[in-house]
Amino acid sequence: MRVIAGKFRSRQLQAPKGTATRPTSDRLRETLFNVLGPRVEGSRFVDLYAGSGAVGIEAISRGAEFVWFAEREKPAVTAIRANLAALKIGAGYALEDRGVGKLLESMVEKARVAEIVYLDPPWEAAGEYDFSLHFICRNSAALLAEGAIVVAEHSKKQPPAEQYKAKSGGVLERYRLLAQGDAALSFYKADSRQQTVDSSE
Repeated sequence: MRVIAGKFRSRQLQAPKGTATRPTSDRLRETLFNVLGPRVEGSRFVDLYAGSGAVGIEAISRGAEFVWFAEREKPAVTAIRANLAALKIGAGYALEDRGVGKLLESMVEKARVAEIVYLDPPWEAAGEYDFSLHFICRNSAALLAEGAIVVAEHSKKQPPAEQYKAKSGGVLERYRLLAQGDAALSFYKADSRQQTVDSSE
């Protein structure tokens, strides 16, 4: 693996040992950031189920203001720390090694909002997709900046739901599905009255 563009372009990244994590391919990562484009620069970015940290580090390389990493598998946490150290990234990020739930709860409690949220659970772990996307949906007003994007990487054959609804009224709506090989990316936006008005103008 390598950093594709930005400050750390072409620098090599360490993958976690073992088979507990499945790193996002360089090609799919490049596709993701091509779609995100200039909105990454200056953004607050969340990398859930971070694995090697390659996605969050790519965001830092491309000028993200701050990146939150969430990962609880010890080999992956070790890889993230090693990659950040190798690139001499000493600030502008936080790493939650107790898992995704702890990070999301902490962000809500501390009123931390993000412009981009990326999640890549193990493809077979449908419960992790449901947990994360439902949590983000329920807490979208607290977690997501206006116009924020939530992106889920998943198996092309097992996409998450097109829409997530919360009793509180929050809605996450998929607006784009992009497949590449066996993998795919689902792009979501939080639906609100204001966004509906804006999109119809």
